[in-house]
Amino acid sequence: MAKSSKRMIQAKKELQNDTWPLQDALPLVQKLASAKFDETVEIAMRLGVDPKHADQMVRGTVVLPHGLGKSRKVCVIASGDKQKEAEDAGADHIGGDELVGKIQGGWLDFEALVATPDMMKSLGKLGKILGPKGLMPNPKTGTVTFEVGKAVKEIKAGKVEFRVDKTSIIHTPIGKVSFDTDKLLENTRTLIDSVIKAKPSTAKGKYLESVFLSSTMGPGIAIEITSLEK
Repeated sequence: MAKSSKRMIQAKKELQNDTWPLQDALPLVQKLASAKFDETVEIAMRLGVDPKHADQMVRGTVVLPHGLGKSRKVCVIASGDKQKEAEDAGADHIGGDELVGKIQGGWLDFEALVATPDMMKSLGKLGKILGPKGLMPNPKTGTVTFEVGKAVKEIKAGKVEFRVDKTSIIHTPIGKVSFDTDKLLENTRTLIDSVIKAKPSTAKGKYLESVFLSSTMGPGIAIEITSLEK
């Protein structure tokens, strides 16, 4: 790996104790991205919830207005006419029980999985494979549905799932460093607004405890919470 320039080292030092307004942080994330590939811009949000309690779980989906900069591979498990609907919507892999068997054998060449409700009985055996990777279809995220065409199109358009982990953090991509800053800003605000709307009624005290932005290979930049709550 190439050594960091003196400018990069100094920039990282300056970031350690500073917080930045969102509109100023995003251009900085782009500036500090130094990899030879188009890095992903990511957000990490620590929430004032206790995910050990079911009534404080924060989870949802949102379609980012400018997508993620790439088309995600979508797999659909369905039968009959729903397979044709998935094909017309642009699904990358389509099948029924034979596809379940393929996944059970270790095949995971997809980034999102949609299934019709009638196929969930077959998918139940894949919980230990799909669950840890966040790929198990769920009605709450719109990935267990008979409207497979709509689900595929939304995922392809930039629909992302957010879910607080056991350390009370939500971590999700929001675009690419090559995006116009205004587009990154709109994607970020759209996601944050959705997370704020998903605040559990049982959550007490400060909800947004800390927020950091970074690129794939860049340093984390702490965001001023007041700039997110306006």
